[in-house]
Amino acid sequence: MIANLRHLTGRLAVQRGLLQQQQLRMASYLIDQPEYGFLKDLGLERDNPGVYSGHWQGRGQSITSYDPGTGQPIASVRQGTVQELHQTIGLTVEAYRQWRQVPAPVRGEIVRQIGDELRKYKEPLGKLVSLEVGKIYSEGQGEVQEFIDICDYAVGLSRIYSGQLINSERAQHTILEAWRPLGLVGVISAYNFPNAVFGWNAAIALVTGNGVLWKGAPSTPLVSVATTRIVAEVLQRNNLPAVVSLCQ
Repeated sequence: MIANLRHLTGRLAVQRGLLQQQQLRMASYLIDQPEYGFLKDLGLERDNPGVYSGHWQGRGQSITSYDPGTGQPIASVRQGTVQELHQTIGLTVEAYRQWRQVPAPVRGEIVRQIGDELRKYKEPLGKLVSLEVGKIYSEGQGEVQEFIDICDYAVGLSRIYSGQLINSERAQHTILEAWRPLGLVGVISAYNFPNAVFGWNAAIALVTGNGVLWKGAPSTPLVSVATTRIVAEVLQRNNLPAVVSLCQ
């Protein structure tokens, strides 16, 4: 009987140890595990600021992003406060006022560079989309490709969109139709297409001279942060203001 009790106690200890290991693994962030090193290739950390307007900040509530397939936490993002939102809007409007003065073909060149930067990070960014949304690998890669494709389209658009010359009933007058930017464009993206929807809107808005403020879905904040980092790198490299901002 004593031997049986010892055997049972040993089995319980082993099971308890395995359970503790499983709980520890579940409590740790995936970003800390070597097989998810691609997350750090995108500039992500355990805790990430979720507001960008030329610099990164985020003093609001911290939200954790989870792998929907396993329930394991990936990393966390600090959301913006109301004050940070108003500040971000103001700074992006100021950036827009400079951006609208840039010739459209030059704006197209910047969007071309954004497309090239996305090509550089397509593999890890597509993996992040798959991980955070729960898509298969090819769908994650395909979504990033959608952003790249719309950048290519927008580059061409920057050189061909134009107004009309219209005859006037007044002598020695001609009516000239000219397209003007709207100003600051807000993009709200859903969780199921966290990268492509932003890209479809942002690429066209940028080449036509608008500023862009992005609010990504709360369940896919890491895609928003990683994508904004890629776009921000291109803007900074060209000494341009933060005409694309994020308030997660």
